Amino acid sequence: MQSSKYDEFIEDLSLKINSRILTNEELKNHSYFKIGGCADLFAEPDNYEDLKEIIQASKKHGIKFYVIGNGTNLLISDNGYRGIIIKIGEKFSDITINDNMVTAGAGALLSLVAKKSAGLGLGGLEFASGIPGFVGGGVAMNAGAYNGEIKDVVHSVICMNQQGEIFNYTKDEMNFGYRDSKVLTDNLIVLSVQFNLEHGDLEKILARVKLLNDKRTSSQPLSYPSAGSTFKRPENGYAAKLIEDAGLKGFAHGGAMVSDMHSGFVINHNKATCKDVIELMDIIIKTVYDKFGIMLEPEVKIIGDF
Repeated sequence: MQSSKYDEFIEDLSLKINSRILTNEELKNHSYFKIGGCADLFAEPDNYEDLKEIIQASKKHGIKFYVIGNGTNLLISDNGYRGIIIKIGEKFSDITINDNMVTAGAGALLSLVAKKSAGLGLGGLEFASGIPGFVGGGVAMNAGAYNGEIKDVVHSVICMNQQGEIFNYTKDEMNFGYRDSKVLTDNLIVLSVQFNLEHGDLEKILARVKLLNDKRTSSQPLSYPSAGSTFKRPENGYAAKLIEDAGLKGFAHGGAMVSDMHSGFVINHNKATCKDVIELMDIIIKTVYDKFGIMLEPEVKIIGDF
């Protein structure tokens, strides 16, 4: 650790924020993969102002930072992260519903927002009722499942830029694409989101939520740590089918394994390291390309000290 620089950073913030700055926080505890070394510094801001102060102090002291949510799409280096990890979490998790408009903080569970909305007869978010990520990450990645995507239901998004300025973007201004948005291209931080849902038949909406959750439970390896779909859907075909057709279903490398339940998932099968997962991903990419001439692109975000 760069102790003197970090000491100055913590001292600088001590009189400005109420949020705690932790040192040597184990990042495997903040990742669905249950993989990752320690972050030199770690903060979970209490509010917008503390988030702004942490970002500005990071820039002032030359400390690298990375913003995370629920860690459902992250693979973190075994060596951890040199700098500060900022988690947008519980303090940003409020959910308010006014008629058909649902406003959720970036730290709210997407699945909870979907289920609360469904319980009031609001349709449109049923596809997200089994997605384990936070709202912020779901918007950033334009998360989707079962023929639904976040872009289909977003009305507006409040974001903070790298200078700590706050902006309200309309759906069209978000430039949503496949697993992409303005959040990623412009390096923004989602603060809250407003969803525009539709009043519908309560029983039908709840039945669809149950159907999709049952489908997910029966087809995905939820009992093992993973980051969900490891690769993006290629232009031609589906990643899971390509991997299976390449003979890699159930293939293990170190503690990592291509799920024998769903080939689109690389799972932490037996105390896998980040190195195990990355090497397995490389094997998958090379094998699929050699057999089918299609280059798979990772959907999982890989961060940390390499």
